[in-house]
Formats: sequence, C-alpha cells, structure tokens
Amino acid sequence: MTALWQTHATGERRWWSAIALWTLVVCTASAGPAAWAASSELIGKLEGPEVVTDTAQFPKSFKEAPQLAEQVKAGKLPPVQERVSQDPLVIKPVHEIGKYGGTWRRGFSGPADFWNGYRCCGHDKILFWDYTGNKAVPNVAKGWQVSDDGRTFTVFLRKGMKWSDGQPFTANDFMFWYEDIYQNNDLVPTKTPLLAINGKPGTMEKVDDATLKFTFPEPYFAFVDVLAGATHLGGHTYQGRDLMGGFAPKHYLQPLLPKYAGKEAVDKLAKAAGYDNWVSFLKFKNDWALNPELPTVAAWKTTTPINTPTWVLERNPYFYMVDTAGHQLPYIDKVVMTVAENLEVMNLRAIAGEYDFQARHIDIGKLPVLLENRTKGNYKVYLDPADSGCDACMFVNQTYDADAEIAKWLQNRDFRIALSLGMDREQLNEAFWLGLGTPGSQVLAESSPYNPGPEYRTMHSKHDPAKANQLLDSIGLTKKDAEGYRVRTDGKGRLRIEIMTVGGQFLQFTQIAEMIREQWRKIGIQADVNEIERSLAITRVGANEIQTHLWQNDGTEHFFTFPTHLFSYQASGLGGANIGPLWAQWFRSNGTQGKAPIASMQKLMDMWKKAFGVPEAERVQLGKEIWRIAVEEQWAIGTVGLSPAAQGVRVASANMGNVPARQYNSPDGMTPATSRPETLFFKK
Repeated sequence: MTALWQTHATGERRWWSAIALWTLVVCTASAGPAAWAASSELIGKLEGPEVVTDTAQFPKSFKEAPQLAEQVKAGKLPPVQERVSQDPLVIKPVHEIGKYGGTWRRGFSGPADFWNGYRCCGHDKILFWDYTGNKAVPNVAKGWQVSDDGRTFTVFLRKGMKWSDGQPFTANDFMFWYEDIYQNNDLVPTKTPLLAINGKPGTMEKVDDATLKFTFPEPYFAFVDVLAGATHLGGHTYQGRDLMGGFAPKHYLQPLLPKYAGKEAVDKLAKAAGYDNWVSFLKFKNDWALNPELPTVAAWKTTTPINTPTWVLERNPYFYMVDTAGHQLPYIDKVVMTVAENLEVMNLRAIAGEYDFQARHIDIGKLPVLLENRTKGNYKVYLDPADSGCDACMFVNQTYDADAEIAKWLQNRDFRIALSLGMDREQLNEAFWLGLGTPGSQVLAESSPYNPGPEYRTMHSKHDPAKANQLLDSIGLTKKDAEGYRVRTDGKGRLRIEIMTVGGQFLQFTQIAEMIREQWRKIGIQADVNEIERSLAITRVGANEIQTHLWQNDGTEHFFTFPTHLFSYQASGLGGANIGPLWAQWFRSNGTQGKAPIASMQKLMDMWKKAFGVPEAERVQLGKEIWRIAVEEQWAIGTVGLSPAAQGVRVASANMGNVPARQYNSPDGMTPATSRPETLFFKK
C-alpha cells in the first residue's frame, strides 16, 4: 500500500548550497581548517536500518547482553531464544553489528518532556515507518493483510512474544484494551476518529492468540498508515497514559478495573495510593514514563520516573527485536536523562560533550559553537532538515472568548493577514536561523504531493507594513494613541495581543516573539510576550485562555496521521491545539461539545476525514485543497521553516556507532525512532 505521502530531499538544493557556503565560512573563520574535514558531516545522505522480511536471512540462533546471560545462568531469566518470541523482528543495522553495554546520556527539560524519552526509547507501534518515513513496515505486528475492498485489515502478531515481565503478549491484550478500556466511557469518553471511517465506527476482534481483525463499514484505505503513525492507535508507551494506544497489559491492569475487582476495591486502592478516583489511578498505572512497575514491549523500561531530576530507563530482557547476527536488541544497557533547567544549560552540556546522541532541544543558534568545540567535546554534528513548513508558527485562537474585543479581531481574517504582513521574516531568519531557513507561510515542502503550489509559500507572508496598515485601517482599527499604537473599538484603551511562549524548548521562541513584537510596532499593534512553563501552557491552551501561541508545526508533512498542528484536531496541547480548542472539542465529540467551527474549518475537517477512505489520487487532491484553506485562512501564521531548527541539529558522541548521516525528522516518525535507536552502540 502506498503511504499517504512521498516527501524529502527533492527540493533542498537551495538550502544545501546555503549550508555548504555558510559552513565553509564559519569553520574557516572560527575553528580553522582542522576543525572541518568535510561538509558531508552536516549534509549527509538520508539512511537508516532496515527491517528484514525474508525469512531465509533470519538468524538461526540468538545472543544476548552479558548482564542478561548472567541472569540466565543464575536461573533468574529463561534462555534468550525463549524471550525474543518465535517470530522476532530482524533489523539490519545501518552500518554494522554493534557491541553490548554502556549508558546513553541525554538531557530533558522536566516532567512535561515526555516525548523526549518516548521518541528515543518507547516506540512500540503496531506498525511503523521505515527510515525514510514513507513506507509502513512491521513492528510489534509481524505483518498485515488488507481486503480488496479496503474494509477488513488482518494483523498478525508474533507468536511467543512477551511483556517485559515475561507474561505472554497476545491478541488478548488488544481485546482487553478495546473492550474494557476503550469502550468504557468512564475511561475514554471521547472516541478516536481514527477507529472509524466517515464517522462510522469500526470493530476489533480476535481471530486467535496471534491474529486480530479490524473491520470497517466503508473502505478505509489509509488504515495501515494509521497503525504506523503517531495516532491514538500508536502504541502503549505513547498513548497509554491517556488510555489509548491499541493494546495494554491485561494481566497487570485487569485487577484495577471495577468490572473485575469491584468499584469499592479499586476506589480503596486509588485512595491508598493518593488518587481521588480509580480512573486517575489507572491512568498513572498505565503511564510508561511514571510507573516503573508497568510492563512494556518497548526496548527500554522506566526504572526511575520522569518526575525526578534523572529519568532512567533500562533494557527490556524480553524485547522482540534482534539484529541480522542474532543479537537481541538493544545494544545499550541503560538510558539516563538528566534534567536541564533551561535551553541554555541543555546546549552548554551538549557543547561540553555530555550527551551521547541528541537533537531534541539543541538550538540551531548554537551551531557555530557546537562546530568549534567538536574535537574538545569528542562529538560530531549532523543536520536533519524537516519537510514541515514552519519552525515557529503563530497559532491564533479562533475560539478565545475571555475578551470580546480581542476575540473579534483574532477571528478576523484580514486582521490575521495584517499580523502576518507585519512580520519581517528575513530578519527573523538571519537572527534565529543563521539565515538557513526558508521564510514564508506554514505550508509543507514543495516536494510533497500535497503541496498546493509554490505561490502558497509566499502567500500573505512577504513583509509589507504599508499593506498591513491599510488592512488594519479598512477593518476599523483607525484610531491610535499618543505612542502610535492602535486602540480598541470599545473605548477601553490600547489594543494588546498576547503572544504566549514556552521557554527551554527547541528554539528561542520567546526571543523570536520579542522580535515580532518590535516588528509589529510599525503597524501599530502592541504585543505582550508571556513565557510560561510547558505543562502550564498545555493547561491554559486546553482551558481556551490563550490568544496567540508560538510553536512549531512539525509533523504537518504527515498531516493525515499527524494533524495536530494543521487544524483544530485536539483540544489540549501545544501548537495547533490553540487554533481553536472549542472547535476541537466539537470535532472530537461529533458536535456534542465545544463550539461549531466556521464553514471553512468545517470544510477542511470534512475533507480530512473523507481522505482516509478514498484512493490515493483523490486523497492527493483533497490534501492540496486542505493546505489551500489552511494558508488562505492564516489560523497559523508561518515565519521560517524547512530547516533543521526544530529537533534537527543533532550531536552524537564520536564513540557512538550506527549513527545515520541524516535521519528522518518528524514527530510522526518519532525522531530518532525511525533510525532504530536500539541499534546504536558504543564502539569502545
């Protein structure tokens, strides 16, 4: 089956020419010729490990980490051949067979930085993307079959596969999730639109212990991609904390449900653990990052939780992947993530060589210093540009209602266009992207089949203060105060627009917002920049309290399986959630909650849902129209993108093996997950 997109690498000549020239200048001037051996270190070819499906190439015997071999010898673990399942997933490493041992050092920003650990250590999707991000491949499931009419999907599991505590992993764990968790309205009151087609729910049924069948009332040609993407069916470690994911450990969670243990008993357990009710307690118990007791099928399991200064994960002795020589993966014993109080500290530690493999939170503005200190820090630097169009989008809340005057203007398309025209993207690019990004709207790369045309990159996105001022005057914002700022039409003083930012995350969002604030002075708009902590930001977005919010739109190149930053798909979170939290509530509840969107947003939502059930050619046309609407409406105002700024500046220890020259950069691929971190290893 063809994936929902085919992107990458075809439209990057301009970018690569710029980086090559810039690298030569920087490295010659600041680090000398000895510090820069070849530009290929930065602009490497996309590569990665591969899933082996030819059984003739499968290893005939298995090997294990020395520490596990000792436990087998002591009688604490069964032999490795009994732990990896009868049908292990065989991975061909990108460069070589690795060595066992070592601790992978990373940095994270605190308890709200769940994706940090999940991206590197917790990808347990039913299917997954290959290293290009364009093709679905086996993962937890060993294979699948699609009926000719696109209505039935049979998923084949791995016989003998086990949870990290040694208990069998079977179709019963999927049915337990589906029947006892997902169908329970106390636990999952709002169902995922991805387990339905055109609003009509599908079903999941067990064929046997190693076979599942998904059935839909209408063709659902894109369902394979749903199983591979970062969706509500995207695995236990990712979605378990929200009681989604597609499967859950029945043997561990069943005693915590009233259906099996009685409500009085589970309420008592919850209160004894400090929780108000059994639902909250169950969510904690099913949270891979918080609960060290939770069984997992991921490569590493949490041993010290995320809400501590050091988040620690250790190898899963029952992990189902092996390399082509039969070594059970992962190679690395332990992952230790140390909290950094801000982005500056995180990057100083990277410059000092304290991280073994990390792109998350590495600031592109630190690239010259990173290059200069490579030898001293014993690391290499790689760049992984993304195909998403905007590294710092301004998401404008269309359902904000705390101030009627502000809400009126945020909902005015000409007002949003004026804000966009008032931005000097070239200045932003030079200041925060080192001139390496592409200024423009939020639209995805031209190499994508869903790109509506090159004109959409510059639509409403060229710096034009004169036109912006004309637009603002034409909609009635003609009066100004003594300092030249436009005033409210309700007589309550200066019109002030809040830009909410989150500090210590990927880019210098607060500083970018402050520069935009200064640029808007030329169009008479007062901006107030408000930096808040990430978890508080998520809460405030969900409460519909935020006016505008600066965040990336990464993942929008995979907008069918990762629509988060394109439209009002989810009511809580960062980025696209702020396009309209009440619209998202309406969308997710099939109109029973929240607020009905305007016609153009409803049209976009309808096309997005329709696309899952149509052939590829029609889906491409729907995708283009979705992007036309998104750019024309300017619910998300783009600044600069198509660069490695968002999680694409990667540092890796010179001692680390199987490091790809370039890796696919997207949250739908859970970068670096498509590079299979299980195959990373320390050379010595």
